[in-house]
Amino acid sequence: MGVNRAEMHKHRGFPSRLASSDFQFTIRRANPKGVTPLLARARYADRHSGDRQADAAFMAALWDHFGDREFQRGNLDAGRLSWLFGREVIAATDPFDNQSYQALLKIDRGRAMASFPDVFARGSA
Repeated sequence: MGVNRAEMHKHRGFPSRLASSDFQFTIRRANPKGVTPLLARARYADRHSGDRQADAAFMAALWDHFGDREFQRGNLDAGRLSWLFGREVIAATDPFDNQSYQALLKIDRGRAMASFPDVFARGSA
């Protein structure tokens, strides 16, 4: 199943990764083997602090870039999105295609504020 690279929207100005780390926020090109599905991943309390920091930085980048608006999945990394998907980041359409670069998402502000209070306390809310 080939993917047309033109179909993947690139979010210009969105950070590509967490500074000074290997935590990726965006992908450079569409996956030629098919779109990686978004799946809600469980976040356990014993996750490493680096993982939690990456989640918070990604949420901050999403909020700064999109705010309350719906946004296309585009070139946002599926792995990083999956840590927030189904909780702080939710489907904006029904039905929702979790294997589409055009899928529309939105931030559930209430849940995001509860999970990442420091992101919203810094004045970007």
